[in-house]
Amino acid sequence: MSLGKPSSACVVVEDLWYNYADDIVALCGIDLEIPDGAFVAILGQNGSGKTTLVKHFNGLLRSVRGRVSVFGQDTRSLPVGLLARQVGYVFQNPDYQIFCPTVREEIAFGPSNLGLPADEVRQRTEAAMAYFGLSQYAEAPPAVLGFGLRRKISIASIYTMRPRVFILDEPTVGLDRRLTLDVMHLVQDMHRQGHTILLVTHDVKIAAEFAELTLVLHDGRVLLYDDTRAVFGQVDLLLQSQIEPPQISDLARQMQVLGMPADVLTVQECFDAYQRLRSSRSGTGERP
Repeated sequence: MSLGKPSSACVVVEDLWYNYADDIVALCGIDLEIPDGAFVAILGQNGSGKTTLVKHFNGLLRSVRGRVSVFGQDTRSLPVGLLARQVGYVFQNPDYQIFCPTVREEIAFGPSNLGLPADEVRQRTEAAMAYFGLSQYAEAPPAVLGFGLRRKISIASIYTMRPRVFILDEPTVGLDRRLTLDVMHLVQDMHRQGHTILLVTHDVKIAAEFAELTLVLHDGRVLLYDDTRAVFGQVDLLLQSQIEPPQISDLARQMQVLGMPADVLTVQECFDAYQRLRSSRSGTGERP
């Protein structure tokens, strides 16, 4: 399935404010645009406003002041059910989302609720179970499966509705490195299909490896929003929000005196840069 990747903004946020109580201001005048088809990581410490912000994109929260538009439509004027066709939300804890007695029923619930024909629901359900490696668990109760499988079920149940925008709230929390990469490679493939991906995370390594753009929130405000490489180059600003770039980026900066580029984001990039550096010096007798 390919959705295409138009260049226009899919989400536009204008002067967005939100209070949880009179004395708890969660968002303070947010302005931003998210390009359709982008992969955006949203970083920030607990309480910075990450989840509060993205819940405005599918109508789970409504602005106190300001405006959020999704594909040109003001979210305040649209019911949550209609927004769910455009914006899918995967909760941080899959157990807050899963409620059906079998995996098959859970994954079929979304498209059934959209009123799709039974044949279309079956086709989407079978395709999603195969895509996420869940076919062998189709008749199993989700509650008896491991956390990693429940995480995949929670994503697959949104995938069957085929929203243009996916919001994933901390999808790798509680997963080991193998399962984290397994989930993220699925998400990366969904992005290649044309879905806009909004990844709320504390994991700077995941943001550095997978996201095209990175948004950093601090005290309910936008601190940084740019190309991921450019964001992680703003070390002093990141430290204001108690975020440190990936350790491999810090190592590369310390190796600049040896010729290592300062904007390395991943271990693979560091290895490749070192190999190039080593090759360039091999004919001079120097040791990198």
